[in-house]
Parts: sequence; C-alpha cells; structure tokens
Amino acid sequence: MVDSINKKLKVVTEVAAAIGLQNLTTQHARAEDIRTGPQDPAGKFDVVISRAVAPLKDLWHWSKPLIQKRKNDNPEIPNGLICLKGGDLTIEIFESGCKPMVWEIEKIFPQAYFRDKYILYIPTR
Repeated sequence: MVDSINKKLKVVTEVAAAIGLQNLTTQHARAEDIRTGPQDPAGKFDVVISRAVAPLKDLWHWSKPLIQKRKNDNPEIPNGLICLKGGDLTIEIFESGCKPMVWEIEKIFPQAYFRDKYILYIPTR
C-alpha cells in the first residue's frame, strides 16, 4: 500500500494486523515516485488500485511501469490498473488513450451517493 499521507498507512497497518493479514506492506510515498530498478525491470505488482487522485492519463502513466509484465495467478484476468473515478469520463478516457472496461458503481450499490461513480479497469495485456 502506497500513500503520501502516513496517517492513512498507519490505519491500514492496524486493520491488517487486526484481521491477521500478513502479506501487506506499506510505503510512505507518492505513486509517481516509485521506480522499478534493474533488479526488477518487469514491474512489481499484478494490479495497481487507485482512487480518483489524478486524471486517468496520469494514473496510467504512473502505474504502467509498476505492473508486472508476467501473467498473474489468474490468466483470465490480466494484470492492470483498477481505479475509482467519478463524473463524465468521456474526455478523460479519450485523452488517456486507454480503452478501459467501465462499471457503474450505482448498478452494484443503488444508493444516490454512487450515481456517476465508476470502476475502471485497464488491462496491460
């Protein structure tokens, strides 16, 4: 888990400990500052998950080098970026050059709060 706000990471660490989750690490940093090195040229993660912190083109630019090129344990679901976004995404998706799969959260949770909120998935393929 990576976040620029250490307080959030402390909460995540405490929750993970409380539920017995052991395969979780945290890093106090910004995603765009994480670099893959020569020891790991193919990336580090199967999936990068983000909330709506930046335009999709930036999220993809920062995430793509961090995503492993090898296949994950489930070959039916390629490695990629999953992010939560809101509003009219037409221009943002166009400017990103990506072709994400888009799910309307309101179809999963029918409360008004989730109207115009989406889950986007961009596979690396």
